[in-house]
Amino acid sequence: MNYETIIGLEVHSQLLTRSKMYCSCSADYASDPPNTHVCQVCMGMPGVLPTINEQAVIFTVRTGLALNCTVPEHAKFDRKNYPYPDLMKGYQISQYDMPMCVKGWLEIDIEGKKKKIGITRVHLEEDVAKLTHRTSPEGESYSLVDINRAGMPLMEIVSEPDMASPEEARLYLVKLRSILQYLGVSTGNMEEGSFRCDANISIRPEGSKEYLAKVEVKNMNSFRAVYRALEYEAQRQREAMAKGEKIVQETRGWVDDKEITVSQRSKEYAHDYRYFPEPDLPPLSFSRQMVDKIKAGLPDLPEKIYDELIAKYDLSPYDAELITQSKHYVAYFKTSIGLGANTSVNVKQRAKTISNWMLGEFTRLLNAKNIRAEEAHDRVPEANFVEMLDLVEKGTLSGPLSKTVFEEMFNSGKKASVIVAEKGLVQISDSGELAIIVDKIIADNEKAVVDFKAGKEASLTFLMGQVMKASRGKANPSVVRQLIVDKLGGN
Repeated sequence: MNYETIIGLEVHSQLLTRSKMYCSCSADYASDPPNTHVCQVCMGMPGVLPTINEQAVIFTVRTGLALNCTVPEHAKFDRKNYPYPDLMKGYQISQYDMPMCVKGWLEIDIEGKKKKIGITRVHLEEDVAKLTHRTSPEGESYSLVDINRAGMPLMEIVSEPDMASPEEARLYLVKLRSILQYLGVSTGNMEEGSFRCDANISIRPEGSKEYLAKVEVKNMNSFRAVYRALEYEAQRQREAMAKGEKIVQETRGWVDDKEITVSQRSKEYAHDYRYFPEPDLPPLSFSRQMVDKIKAGLPDLPEKIYDELIAKYDLSPYDAELITQSKHYVAYFKTSIGLGANTSVNVKQRAKTISNWMLGEFTRLLNAKNIRAEEAHDRVPEANFVEMLDLVEKGTLSGPLSKTVFEEMFNSGKKASVIVAEKGLVQISDSGELAIIVDKIIADNEKAVVDFKAGKEASLTFLMGQVMKASRGKANPSVVRQLIVDKLGGN
């Protein structure tokens, strides 16, 4: 029997506010010692009163509007009760039946076709403390609690079960994170835990409307992990059905180093969280004027910029998609376009060159040193980057050596002109000087010369490579090519 995959995602994203959700403790805790950003409220002391972080509410409404949601006139907070050791109060202040944003959608591009993924709701709650599990020298296991994260504003975005493959889920997450970053409401960093995803996945016979048991998958801290976990789980469920086994409704954890999911706990029966309205916080009311004002302040989002990059700069859809995944890349790209000192350069041609460098060598170096896109400017300022492109365009720096110069720029912070001068890397374009090198290469490579005269194009590439090697990459490739062709009587 053929089965189709059904996937829905629950994303939790920490919001970029200055203080926590219900108290005045600083939200900038990441690099500080454990339990130093705490107060009576986030520790859950008896008798304390929470207050609502207005900026977190605005950020949540802003996100909902960007996701095409409806913002109801009224919303409220609720107590969600459960006894976990990372929840000091014994309950979490969240939202249940009256969330801030409902019934939206996000569009992904899958195999050249647009597909809308429904957004069930966007609501606001508080994060929990962080547990660190240790083992003593005697072999005893214990856990430490860091309350710094407790009470951080946490926005939950719940999708409809509209995704039919792990790839659709990955594209949804990439697009969603990009939107949050453009809005300036979250860093969207999965590795740091500010963008976390739980997935619900099930299968059903093709054409059927009935779902089999739903499995929740947790502990995925990268887009690749989400993709691999869902791919594994979809296959595991199909194999279970083929063996006549029952698929149990449960929570499973992704084990990244083994690339498998393992059972964590059964969810055969719904957990009774005993929701009831939060008595210490007033309900929220949203006037149309307030919602319209927030909507009017939304920045250009990835889809609009994607269309602009294609229409204005003639980038390929693939390149435009990769650049618009990061608002920092978009800013770097646009700033670089505006800094071109060589006004004779065709704008679309320069845009393609910038795109190639950003998505190629620049991204490679950032990834190799685990540096985020927002730090690209600090490594190679746009003005330095464009100066290097101008040197290549003017013929001062050869294409092959430009990668060496760029890596030195990235590592040292120096300008390209300084590196070229220091290392004597000025491109050789003088035909008389290059002719001496070309003559020697032709004399030393008789077989390649014979092959060239026999019409083998690869031999020209070989001879050019030998000249570039002999000149330590400084020879002008176009001049070298013409010299070889002229001397060997080619076209």
